[in-house]
Amino acid sequence: MHDLKTFRPLVKVATKWRRHLHQYPELDYDLHSTAAFLEEMLRSFGVDHIETGLAETGLVALIEGNHRGGPTIGLRAEMDAVRIEERSKKPWASKTSGKMHACGHDGHMAMLLGAAKFLAEAPNFGGTVALIFQPAEENALGGQRMVQEGIMDRFGISRVFAMDNSPGLDVGRFAICDGPFMAALDEFDIVIKGQGGHAASPHRNIDPIVIAGQIIVGLQPLVSRSTNPLESLVVSITKMHAGESYNVIPETATLSGTVRTLKHELRGLAETQIPAVARGIASGYGAEIEFKYRRIDPIMTNSPEETNLAISAARNLVGPICVDDQFAPVMGSEDFAFMLEARPGAMIFIGNGSTASLHNPTYDFNDEALPYGIGYWANLVKTVLPAPL
Repeated sequence: MHDLKTFRPLVKVATKWRRHLHQYPELDYDLHSTAAFLEEMLRSFGVDHIETGLAETGLVALIEGNHRGGPTIGLRAEMDAVRIEERSKKPWASKTSGKMHACGHDGHMAMLLGAAKFLAEAPNFGGTVALIFQPAEENALGGQRMVQEGIMDRFGISRVFAMDNSPGLDVGRFAICDGPFMAALDEFDIVIKGQGGHAASPHRNIDPIVIAGQIIVGLQPLVSRSTNPLESLVVSITKMHAGESYNVIPETATLSGTVRTLKHELRGLAETQIPAVARGIASGYGAEIEFKYRRIDPIMTNSPEETNLAISAARNLVGPICVDDQFAPVMGSEDFAFMLEARPGAMIFIGNGSTASLHNPTYDFNDEALPYGIGYWANLVKTVLPAPL
């Protein structure tokens, strides 16, 4: 295993990569410049086995250890940015209006590139590392698509790992837990069909806006009274649209929102109870509803053995006290969950320090975290794929 000082020489160049990527963000699957930059860097390290065009713009690069014959493990980093106008005022701020790396994917790519450079120069491990650079994590299920396109079988990946940065967690610290680690994500739409008319004569109409308000309130007991308080379920109405005029009661109103949970059974509960509550309220006012429910990301579940391997790799880098192995699961979602459904593996959080939160227009990945991420990846490879004695 290596300690942190081994990776300090990579910080300057990794910072340069990270800030370049930050200045030129791209969205979803339209990541052609990002993919070209990654491929150029990987080839400059001597990595020749690179498969491009996976899930449109994703890529997988293979680094073989000096001791062949061992298994292949996958290390995944995301490539895409988000639709936010940056307000960080950093010299390396986004040069593209309305797009920014507000989730740290620029840092994730830079850390995996740093690990690739290190491993390519010192491949003293027993097996193969598949570097997975994934498109469309934010909005378009790129992780699911890469799995559907068969990357696990195509590259013989037996285990898969990922790392996300965590604002609020000190730089130099890691956090992880076994089992459910990030929540499932579902989306729903409720269209309330009333009867429109003049706002001066509400008694002659069926007002979908009033009904929408009652539905919003009526859904709250689904969490507070229908769910075990020791279990995690979050139902959030995040969008509401109704009407265009001051003096017209509209025909319809639409509510949209999300469901997040750490238990499969609660997904089913939400999918059946949300429309039941909405229909009950709407029918009492003489209205009808149209309901749509979409399951987006599954529960992201860390497998026990791979979680322990991740813990060991992090502790060998920063010491036991800096690795929280009982970190509470979070209700955010991650499409890395699809890869963990396909293969055993684990995601770990790396500290980003006291920065703005993710998806905030002033957020910026903390470059001080780069050597810790590079070191974690390198130590993980040596932990999972040890060179034979």
